[in-house]
Amino acid sequence: MLKGFSDWITAVIDFFYPPFRRFIPIQTFRYLACGGGNTLFDIIIFYLSYHYLFDQQVLHTGIFLGSREIAFQPYTLAVMTAFCISFPTGFFLMRSVVFHDSDLRGRVQLFRYLVQVAICLLLNFLFIKIFVEQFHIYPTPAKILTTVLVVTFSYLSQRYFTFRKSTS
Repeated sequence: MLKGFSDWITAVIDFFYPPFRRFIPIQTFRYLACGGGNTLFDIIIFYLSYHYLFDQQVLHTGIFLGSREIAFQPYTLAVMTAFCISFPTGFFLMRSVVFHDSDLRGRVQLFRYLVQVAICLLLNFLFIKIFVEQFHIYPTPAKILTTVLVVTFSYLSQRYFTFRKSTS
């Protein structure tokens, strides 16, 4: 069933490719479409989580380390929520639509994707924290700016590490 779904997604993306054929390769176009779609999905989940699920409120756990309570900022919780949902969709799209010709085993791809996404998640946390707390940027625009930086790293690492093809 997933193979048919990935074929359908590929056909839809490829339908829109002809005007871009002279400018970018098909794999790059598919990456932009899948990555862009999943990124938009991630931002929407972040927005909905931040505003509605966590209601822009700090989550107090009632657990103390010494005299400090462990509490989570709503934007941190929203990033974690968005990650938990967009991770599997992103892996599926990258493996099945964009880099379907990679000769690495699926479990190797999944492990590498997990490592790459973990680095991206860390970058997301660091950048959004800096943008919100140091530069006083509102959380949603901070998330968008963070995404631009992290996507650049993500593309390069996926192309040359996570889903690479052997040179033989």
